Amino acid sequence: MQRTTDRSLMSVGLRCRCPRCGEGRLFDGFITLKPRCEACGLDFSFADPADGPAFFIMMTMAFPVTAFGIWLELAYDPPLWLHAVVTLPLLLLACVPIIRPMKGLFIASQYIHKAEEGRFAVPEVPVVGATTRD
Repeated sequence: MQRTTDRSLMSVGLRCRCPRCGEGRLFDGFITLKPRCEACGLDFSFADPADGPAFFIMMTMAFPVTAFGIWLELAYDPPLWLHAVVTLPLLLLACVPIIRPMKGLFIASQYIHKAEEGRFAVPEVPVVGATTRD
């Protein structure tokens, strides 16, 4: 099976498809990762996007939605319940729909760039009194 290229990273990631074959789906539910690809059998246990997609989405979308809330407050001085009815759904609509494609993009990026969990390297300790022979 041929690996995907960096050019198709966006394609397979945003479509939530297998990063190796580009055919199998990544998710069982909304954001629950499947154990393996149904098309090529790639084991998805390597993928651990953790909270990365949610963090980037929240940090990106918080600025325009907060700016809107501040503008709404300064321009119209609405009651608190109006903020709850308008601003909160706007925040949810700005964040929730893009979580899945963003998580797919992170998983595809981990596969293509062979990302692994960080590990500490154990230094080799030279044996005292050992001689080297050429």
